[in-house]
Amino acid sequence: MPASWYFVDIHCHLLPGIDDGAADWEQSLAMARIAAGDGIATIAATPHQLGNYSQNRSDAIRRLVRELQGLLDQQRIPLRVVPGADVRIEPEMVSKILAGDVLTLGGRSRYVLLELPHELYVPLERLLSEFQSAGLVGILSHPERNLGLLAQPPLVESLVDSGCLMQVTAGSLVGTFGPSVQAMAERLLSRGLVHFLATDAHSPKSRRPLMQRAFERAAELAGPEAAIDLCCRNPSLVLANRPVAGGRREVRRQGLARWFAPRKTA
Repeated sequence: MPASWYFVDIHCHLLPGIDDGAADWEQSLAMARIAAGDGIATIAATPHQLGNYSQNRSDAIRRLVRELQGLLDQQRIPLRVVPGADVRIEPEMVSKILAGDVLTLGGRSRYVLLELPHELYVPLERLLSEFQSAGLVGILSHPERNLGLLAQPPLVESLVDSGCLMQVTAGSLVGTFGPSVQAMAERLLSRGLVHFLATDAHSPKSRRPLMQRAFERAAELAGPEAAIDLCCRNPSLVLANRPVAGGRREVRRQGLARWFAPRKTA
């Protein structure tokens, strides 16, 4: 891999005191150091919005991102942070996104990180149609951990065919959430149904912002070029508001992940 590639994380709860992620600035900075040390160069800070976190305003998220970036620069932690949100699916959400009340990834892109209730699957076809009409693209976070999708894996294929992009949690690929979730993540990846890996990190102690091991596992399952797409190229395209190839990707296993690992930051 060219030395210029770094990891880009589009799902991370490192803003302090705003949701169930980092509790304070100390934890935010600890998470940032872990991320930078693992080769992550850019993070979309994605606190929860809507659902139980309807009080989280877009302007407050942007302000915290600016404050965090200032602290990172002061402490010379080589990490870029941009605004985003982990958005609970609910009625009328499209109008809230278009009004700027709910953030897209990067703050001004067409891409919206979508969160289902953990315990069940909610049909998304109507929402995806509304997104398409509004010029938005949905990215479903951690489908491998949703109990409804775990019970009915073919639903993921249907969603991908309907234009939804899929973001699998890095920890799922390496067994952090148990064998059934790991098996689901591997199945989706091996079938070309995953477009991004992201940390969904919440803390510097558990569910940490780590990508390297998942990158290596993705390279074993789908090939190093696919791993670069999932961890580097595709998330970079999202934050630049550029098109990401949807649908099912061709899976090619080739080479060894260790030969293609992104360069670590200092």
